[in-house]
Amino acid sequence: MDPKTTALVLIEYQNDFTSEGGTLHGAVAPVMQSTNMLANTVETVRAARDLGAAIIHAPITFTDDYRELTPAPYGILKGVVDSRSFRKGTWGAEIVDDLTPGPQDIVVEGKRGLCGFASTNLDFILRSRGIKTIALGGFLTNCCVESTMRSGYERGYDVVTLKDCTATLSEEEQRFAVETNYPMFSRPMQHDEFLSELRGESTTETTTRMAS
Repeated sequence: MDPKTTALVLIEYQNDFTSEGGTLHGAVAPVMQSTNMLANTVETVRAARDLGAAIIHAPITFTDDYRELTPAPYGILKGVVDSRSFRKGTWGAEIVDDLTPGPQDIVVEGKRGLCGFASTNLDFILRSRGIKTIALGGFLTNCCVESTMRSGYERGYDVVTLKDCTATLSEEEQRFAVETNYPMFSRPMQHDEFLSELRGESTTETTTRMAS
């Protein structure tokens, strides 16, 4: 895995999900804790950035009246509207402080739905930079991360899903997505496995480094 052709895509690491007081934090907090996803992601971002991989943030935002959506939203987007989540200009829509974008990071604009590709220029950015591998982390494991994973797979990218950098609404949903759906459209990895590949380490080197 070449860091120069690899991008770490961070999906919706926003306060409404990540932080105490966020509108949806209570729903994802148990799985966040069980996967240690925020701390794992911070570690992954720092290491990947140092190695030269691209760091791309993909937040979702809406106007205060959600006029970008249908007047009668249903499913997961109804939940967003009903909870008044991810409104532009609010603390809840901001990227969590632990993952504040660095000077060289890219923040994708225009995400209004589940897939990170659908309403954004993510594909253009990736291809312009010669990216071949995308590693995905974020929320929700079985929703926006999974949707972006499937689209990336169909677009011909080498897709990695970071199992311990994701969270969703229940342990059951987390386990099913990671064990059943992710292997169909990606190479699921723990974050340390991904970083080892990015460093070009052999299995022996990885074991030695982790043991020390």
